[in-house]
Amino acid sequence: MKKVELVNYWVNSAEVDYKAMNNLFSSRDFVWSLFLGHLVIEKLIKAVAANKDVVQIPKIHDLNKLAKAAKITLDDELMDKLDIISSFNIEARYPDYKQEFYKKCDLKFTSENIKTIKEIRKWLLEIVTK
Repeated sequence: MKKVELVNYWVNSAEVDYKAMNNLFSSRDFVWSLFLGHLVIEKLIKAVAANKDVVQIPKIHDLNKLAKAAKITLDDELMDKLDIISSFNIEARYPDYKQEFYKKCDLKFTSENIKTIKEIRKWLLEIVTK
C-alpha cells in the first residue's frame, strides 16, 4: 500500500469510528463511546506514523507508546490525557475492569473525556494533513 493510501486508510477508518462514537454518546452508551474514542485516537496516531514514513507501527493500544513510535512530540499534560484514553480500551474490554468502569462512565465523566478526545482528534488531523 502506498503512503497516501495508508494514511487515508487510517484517517477514514478513524472517521467511521468517530461517527459511531458520537452516535453511541448520543444514545447514552457511554462505555462503548469511550472505547471507540480510544480507537479514533489510535488510528489517527497510526495515520501520523504512516505520513512520517514510520515503517514499523507497533501493534499495541498504548497511545503514548504509539505516539512515541510515530515521532509525535508530547508534553506532560497530553501524555496524561493519552494515558486516560488508553485506559478506555482495557476497561471497556476486560471483565475484571468492566464493572468499575461502567460505574465511572456517567454523563459528566464521559462528556469531559469525549471533549478531550475531540480536541486531540482535531490536533492529530492537523498534523496528518501538513
